[in-house]
Amino acid sequence: MNNELLEALNILEKEKDISKETLLEAIENSLITACKNHFGKSDNIKVNINPETCEFHVYAEKTVVEEVQDEALEISLGNAKMIDSKYDLGDIVNVEVKSKEFGRIATQNAKNVILQKIREEERKVLFNQYYGKEKDVVTGIVQRYVGKNISINLGKVDAILSENEQVKGEVFQPTERIKLYILEVKSTSKGPKILVSRTHPELVKRLFESEVTEVKDGIVEIKSIAREAGSRTKIAVWSNDPDVDPVGACVGLNGARVNAIVSELRGEKIDIINWSDNAAMLIENALSPAKVISVIADAEEKTAKVVVPDYQLSLAIGKEGQNARLAARLTGFKIDIKSETQARESGDFMDYENDYEDDYEDNYDDYEEEYSENSEYSEDGEYVDEEQENE
Repeated sequence: MNNELLEALNILEKEKDISKETLLEAIENSLITACKNHFGKSDNIKVNINPETCEFHVYAEKTVVEEVQDEALEISLGNAKMIDSKYDLGDIVNVEVKSKEFGRIATQNAKNVILQKIREEERKVLFNQYYGKEKDVVTGIVQRYVGKNISINLGKVDAILSENEQVKGEVFQPTERIKLYILEVKSTSKGPKILVSRTHPELVKRLFESEVTEVKDGIVEIKSIAREAGSRTKIAVWSNDPDVDPVGACVGLNGARVNAIVSELRGEKIDIINWSDNAAMLIENALSPAKVISVIADAEEKTAKVVVPDYQLSLAIGKEGQNARLAARLTGFKIDIKSETQARESGDFMDYENDYEDDYEDNYDDYEEEYSENSEYSEDGEYVDEEQENE
C-alpha cells in the first residue's frame, strides 16, 4: 500500500508539478478530517508520515483516567497498562487509530479533502506558470469562436482573445497556430483566466526580440513603437554597437527577418527607422518613406513644423493621415506638415530661411558669395541646395 501511494505521489509531482510535501500535507489533513467525522472531534489527533516511504500512522492522544467519560479523549488505567505498564493516572497515551476502521462517509470526506487540495495546487501552479509569462508572447492553438471572442489553447490552459484585441479582418480556423501577447493573468476559482491580444504594439516588439538576435541580446534597442494593427507599424531602433546597423539587423538578409514577422502578422507593413536623440532628425526619419525639406521642432511644446516637397505631401501624410499619425505617436510630437508651396505662402518656410541665413551670415562671412540664397544646411550638417532638390 505504501509503495503504491509513493508511486502515485511521484506521478502527480511529475505530471502536475505539485510538490510531494504539499500532497503529504493534504493526506495528513484528510486523515484528521476522517477522524473528526468518525470520532466527532480531532483536536487530539496526531498524524506521522514518513516522506521517504509514505508510511503513515494516526494517533489519538488520550488521558489516563479511573473512569472513562469520553472515549475519544480518555482511556482507562487498565487499558493504558495493557499498552505499557509504566502509564499512570494523568499520563497521555498515544493510541493508534486504524484508518481501515473509518466509515464510508469519513473515507469519502477524506478523499474529497485530498482531491480539493490537488485541484487548488494545480490551479496555483498553472497561475504561477502563466503569470510569469505575462507581457510576453506565446503560441496558441485556435479552438473555437465563443460569440465574438476566440478560445485559444495555450497547452495546459485556455486563453480568451476578445473582440477588442482581435485585428480587424483576421479570421482563424480551428487548430491554427498563432502568436499572442499575454495582457493579463487573473486567478479565479476555476483556474487562471488569461487575456491575450493580437493588436498590442508590444506583440511586434516581442516578435522582433524572438526573431532578431541583436535585439534579444540588447545590442539593438527598440526605442519606440507605434502601431495600427493589421495595417502598418513603425519602430525606431538604435544600436549600442557602432559596428552594427540597427535597421539592417532588423531587416535581415534579403528581408528574411522582417518578412517572417510580417508573415506572422498577416501582411501588416512594418517601417523600421533609425532612432535619433535629435528631435528634428527623428521626425524626419519617422515620416519615411517621404522626403523632408526642413523640420523645426520645439522640444518643450512637443510640436514640430515640417516642410516637404509638393509632390511628397500626400506620401508624408499617408492614406487617411496614417503615416503622419504613426510618426506623431512614434516621436511623441504633434507634427504639422505642409508642402513647400503652402509653407512659402503662409510664410513659415521663409521665416525658417531668414532665421537660418542670419545665423549663416554671422558665422560664415567668408563664404557669403559662394552659396545662393536658396541654400541651407540640414539638421545633420549636410549642405543641401534647395533649387536642386526642387528640380
